[in-house]
Amino acid sequence: MDGGVKTAMAIDTSSAAANDIAFDHVSKRFGALAAVDDVSFAIKRGSFHSFLGPSGCGKTTSLRLIAGFEQPSEGRVEIAGKPMMGIPAYRRPVNMVFQQYALFPHMDVAGNVGYGLRQLRPRPSAGEIDRRVAEALELVRLPHLAKRRIWELSGGQQQRVALARALINRPTVLLLDEPLAALDRKLRREMQMELQNLQREVGITFVLVTHDQEEALSMSDTIGIMREGRIVQFGSPQELYDAPVNRYVADFVGESNFIAGTIAAADDHAATLLTGRGVAVNALYSALGHRPGKDEAATIAVRPEVIELWASGAAAPASMPARDSGVIRNRIYLGDHTEFSVEARNFGNLLVRLPKASLAAMSLQPGDAVDLGWSPERALVLSEK
Repeated sequence: MDGGVKTAMAIDTSSAAANDIAFDHVSKRFGALAAVDDVSFAIKRGSFHSFLGPSGCGKTTSLRLIAGFEQPSEGRVEIAGKPMMGIPAYRRPVNMVFQQYALFPHMDVAGNVGYGLRQLRPRPSAGEIDRRVAEALELVRLPHLAKRRIWELSGGQQQRVALARALINRPTVLLLDEPLAALDRKLRREMQMELQNLQREVGITFVLVTHDQEEALSMSDTIGIMREGRIVQFGSPQELYDAPVNRYVADFVGESNFIAGTIAAADDHAATLLTGRGVAVNALYSALGHRPGKDEAATIAVRPEVIELWASGAAAPASMPARDSGVIRNRIYLGDHTEFSVEARNFGNLLVRLPKASLAAMSLQPGDAVDLGWSPERALVLSEK
């Protein structure tokens, strides 16, 4: 596979002072396995960045290379403009929050939070430690639990203690290794907002590793999508969602319906794809991706929310030509929207997502015959690579 899009470029040294983390052609090999393979990127100072990808893609190894738990086989790692090659973890201006928090059960909350300060040489005075522990607990809204034991805390409270302990030494970068994975869905959403607010308040760079696309999209300023040790695309959540570079990114970020075929005609901005069933489908090229040309295999991605659905024989929505017909197989009510699985005559199974206010969302049921359509400007032609 290609070494990644050029948004993940070699470091621009003229702007290095604006970056807190930079990888310049970094590789990390374990025997014959390249866990990180010739990766370059830069993370801006004071931003919230996420590494996103499936298990084994290289995101955790990338985090460990920043932390100093691993050293690169090749390439250059910088933190705040300074090279980190050979610098051990305890001498780097970073702290990490682990998935299991790694709190000390024999210490109370204040003891856990102040642990890092007590390891400093020269060691701060007892009064200075108490003051900074109080500040850290205030930051995570737990000043009333300073004397509480760890086993007496909820999962969300334990996570805040771990954050306070990581922030008390005032690191340049805070590393987060899937810290929300053990929380239930509602608490996880609450903590996502807490992390965003905390990052803005303290103003330091946060780097998150996650396999949860919703988590990455909702919290990050930038995201690096990883695959087989390489960054496939590096950009803002909106760029990744609206302009994926290929099918892999479109499939990993959000949900899409994919229509495979061969490019029958193309210009600089759009193409016509001919499916295996002989159906011609028009769509725009992705703004950031490789543009397959005539006679090349390609895929059209159609997001579920851009598809319109209406009862068979009813008037189509304004300016929405019918593109296919089918039968509703499943209807899933999700509060603010409803999802439909539609067996379409020409395109197979399609996922359609309608807002709660939609008349079709309220009236259509499994077994109903429907027509459906979408605007060609809302669909993307993508490379399979």
